[in-house]
Amino acid sequence: MMVPLFPLNTVLFPGCTLDLQIFEARYLDMIGRCMKQGGGFGVVCILEGQEVGAVPNDHAMVGCEARITDFQQQQNGLLGIRVQGGRRFRVTHTETRRDQLLMGEVEWLDEPADAPLEDEDDDLLALLKALAEHPMVAALNMTSGAEGRQSLSNQLAYLLPFPELDKLDLLEIGDPQLRLEKIQLLLDDLQGELFA
Repeated sequence: MMVPLFPLNTVLFPGCTLDLQIFEARYLDMIGRCMKQGGGFGVVCILEGQEVGAVPNDHAMVGCEARITDFQQQQNGLLGIRVQGGRRFRVTHTETRRDQLLMGEVEWLDEPADAPLEDEDDDLLALLKALAEHPMVAALNMTSGAEGRQSLSNQLAYLLPFPELDKLDLLEIGDPQLRLEKIQLLLDDLQGELFA
C-alpha cells in the first residue's frame, strides 16, 4: 500500500499525540488529501538531512501512521494540526513525486494483543503519571494513564528523553513486555549517566 510519508526529527508511537505546523506546499496538499479521504500519513524519523526543503537523504524504514484529530489556523498564519499515532509499518520502497512529496510502499506490522498491567509495572506507571504533569506533556491531552502494557510502553517510549535511534529500536519491538524491559534498561543507563 502506498502512503504519503512525512520525515520528521521525531519518532511517533501508536496512541501518542503530536502537534505539527504545516507550511510547505507538498505537506499542505497532503493534509488536504488526507482530510478529504479520511486517511492518514506515515511519520518516519530522519536519520540524515533536514525537515524542511529537499527530501532527507536517509530516514528510518519503520514508522507510525498519523491520523489527523484536529486542525486550526495558528496565530502566525500557518496550519497547525494534531495527529495521533496509529499502526506501525515497515517501508519496503519509496519514490519522490514531482512536488517533492515522499511516498512509501508500506507493510503494516502485527500488533500483539495488549497485556494487562502487572504489579512489576507500578514504578513505570508512576513515572508515566509524573511525566503527564509536565506542562508540555499535559498540553498534548494524552491519556493520563495506561490501559495496558502496550499503552504504557508506547507512551513511555514516546515521552522519555531517549535518543531517536533508541526510540526507533523501541518502535520496532512489537511485544510490550520486551519493550518495557528495554525501556527499563535505557532508564538505568540514563540514571547511570546522570550520577556518573
